[in-house]
Amino acid sequence: IMQITNWMDQIVKENPDVVTKVDYGKTYENRTISLLKIGSKSASAKKAIWMDCGIHAREWIAPAFCQYFINQTYKTDPKMEQMMKNMDFYVTPVLNVDGYIYSWTDNSTRLWRKNRTPGPEGCECLGTDLNRNFYANWGTVGISFDCCSNIYPGKSAVSEPEAQAVTNFVGKRADEILCFLTIHSYGQLLLIPYGHPNVIAPNENELVHKHKNTTIDLVGLAAAEAIKKVHGKQYTVGTSPDVLYANSGSSRDWARLQGIPFAFTFELRDDGTYGFKLPEDQIQPACEEAYSGALHIITHVHDKEFIKPTGTAATVAATLWTTMMAVFVTSTVIV
Repeated sequence: IMQITNWMDQIVKENPDVVTKVDYGKTYENRTISLLKIGSKSASAKKAIWMDCGIHAREWIAPAFCQYFINQTYKTDPKMEQMMKNMDFYVTPVLNVDGYIYSWTDNSTRLWRKNRTPGPEGCECLGTDLNRNFYANWGTVGISFDCCSNIYPGKSAVSEPEAQAVTNFVGKRADEILCFLTIHSYGQLLLIPYGHPNVIAPNENELVHKHKNTTIDLVGLAAAEAIKKVHGKQYTVGTSPDVLYANSGSSRDWARLQGIPFAFTFELRDDGTYGFKLPEDQIQPACEEAYSGALHIITHVHDKEFIKPTGTAATVAATLWTTMMAVFVTSTVIV
């Protein structure tokens, strides 16, 4: 973790005009939770993209991806430069700092998932699954109240300092954050809200489905196609109950409930052959393909917000909207 912290400091030192480091929380073991804020300096309020990695300790490819993503953002790519003028990127390389450090101790701790808080009174086990601890249908499905379980959701919603840090930081900026990306492994999946089988995201069609002859972009599916073009890896897109398992209390679902329109969980390589212990020679290609998918989503989100339609179609749409509003105003009974 010191290597990652030092790397973050070095990035800020080398790019002071576009990168700042923000400390926004403390872990149970009193370690600092930090993110890099990347974007062109602006006097006016900007929109933003959120990305966190390493919420689960054993998913080592995730922090590697966040570092890769940061390294790509300020390279001379005209589209990214344009997006950085309009949006800030908040990127947390390691959210579950305590758990991540513990997972590096030795082979016996390599597959540790949770954070390191003590369990409830009378429990000898440590740790809460941080991705079951958010205020989103907390404690309902895909959890176990056995405090020794890997999917123990905590004593109550947002009981954990790491979940509190994200809730506070993102919650205060929910109106400016257009997209929430949380990076995990493994399974090669792009998951959309919601983890509870009986809750549907209002814009689920836009997030995942293919519609012909409409302006709705195939955000999730097109991102999966972008991923496949890089190294041929197939990613599956859908809600967690449909393609993985039902769950509750995830940060992705919480973000969507805050009104953030685009919220995705990335499950990076692989398909289970190596699982969490992804070979070193797969780190680079895994990051390359995931970057392509993330970039597609971010570009879609940016263009939807900042690039307005032009030409005849826009004129026709504006005229139609004016006509509809005139009819609406004259015929509506206010109740």
